[in-house]
Amino acid sequence: MNTQARIPALEISSRELKHNAHEALQDYQLRGNMRKAMDSLMAKRLASMPDEHEREHLRELGNHVRARALSKLPELLERLEANLIHNGVKVHWAETVEQANDIVLSIIRAHEAKRVIKGKSMVSEEMEMNHVLETHGVEALESDMGEYIIQLDHEKPTHIIMPAIHKNARQVANLFHDKLGVEYTEDVDALIQTGRRVLRQKFFEADIGVSGVNFAAAETGTLLLVENEGNGRMSTTVPPVHIAVTGIEKVVENLRDVVPLLSLLTRSALGQGITTYVNMISGPRKADELDGPREVHLVLLDNGRSQAFADGELRQTLNCIRCGACMNHCPVYTRIGGQAYGTVYPGPIGKIISPHLMGLENTPDHPSASSLCGACGEVCPVKIPIPALLRRLREENVKKPDAPNRVMRGQGSKYSPSERLLWKGWRLLNTRPALFRAAGLLATRLRDLMPDSIGPWTQNHSAPKPAPRSLHELAREHLGK
Repeated sequence: MNTQARIPALEISSRELKHNAHEALQDYQLRGNMRKAMDSLMAKRLASMPDEHEREHLRELGNHVRARALSKLPELLERLEANLIHNGVKVHWAETVEQANDIVLSIIRAHEAKRVIKGKSMVSEEMEMNHVLETHGVEALESDMGEYIIQLDHEKPTHIIMPAIHKNARQVANLFHDKLGVEYTEDVDALIQTGRRVLRQKFFEADIGVSGVNFAAAETGTLLLVENEGNGRMSTTVPPVHIAVTGIEKVVENLRDVVPLLSLLTRSALGQGITTYVNMISGPRKADELDGPREVHLVLLDNGRSQAFADGELRQTLNCIRCGACMNHCPVYTRIGGQAYGTVYPGPIGKIISPHLMGLENTPDHPSASSLCGACGEVCPVKIPIPALLRRLREENVKKPDAPNRVMRGQGSKYSPSERLLWKGWRLLNTRPALFRAAGLLATRLRDLMPDSIGPWTQNHSAPKPAPRSLHELAREHLGK
């Protein structure tokens, strides 16, 4: 068994997915942890939605809710901003992660803050907020237990919902013993209590709380945060200032639309009928309220989302509600884990959203890292056609970089003039009968000259070799012609 420590995800490049995957496949502990976890999550999801008719009806409803919201996205974002401002929330717009971090830093500096406590937020991972804040002398501590574990180990999340799912109890016990100086134990409850004791005091010491947003209701100006541990509620109510960060696609029209999405999210992610906490934030603390922040900010981040929105097919990528079900059912993700992708969003959803966030030039192999088995599309709670979108991104990947009607940053990152020439030759060969027959005759007569190695194909397969005689020749002989 390979016990060598894996390279921290922060050092892994998204451009080296093939190499990363090869290395991950040698880590048998990782593969065992992932297989056990994914099998459990798949079984729980199915048990939580055993009625196929009800499940498919709910998925269809979720798809309609998200599609309707995206069809009105500019209008809903303006309405959301207006209602949030009316509720006393300060709204900020950021086109890039650099702008988003600058906004967060400006708020921190305005309050002379030195400590930040964070609830779970994938958008803050996009921004690399922890790293940015630390370089400016601000302590940023994750309060979600999984996020706290990987922060201690200087890693990135390996899963959208369960960031540390690639680790087992022994690995976490060693980490806590080494980093926190506590007595070694593999008892899961004891490990959780250890983490909570450390974090509890941090909530009261923090100057600012940061959180993500699962859904934002435009009609009422309400931010919804879904969680199971209570850390999100602590992060958004105990510190005097709350900063929420989210992508522009998280807006929905009204609170009624949230109901089916909440049911789909919890059951698809963890097989739970309902989540433990649904926080609804509508503004800062009022004069007659006992708790809550005195100031609330919302940072709305684009970071490539408008690029996806501009294309009718690729827009479906933005339907995602971040449940992670596609990861749980993906045979590729299950075998290599999330950190091999070198991106914030791994697995099937990461392969279709990361090219928009980072550009195809930085994620050249991601659209191709799929068997197109279709499992991700079958379980997606909002019916994102992930396999179709992967095929579309593969097309964008091999287009000429300077082709007209460019829709993707990094388009043509895998364009090859020689490969394009070979395919033109293939088309010519298969549209000219005389040329096809001549090529077939030549291939059968020169079959012994075929090389034993023809690139990546022969790493796991035998080299193809033409038969001594073609099917057409055998048929003519059989028919006596």
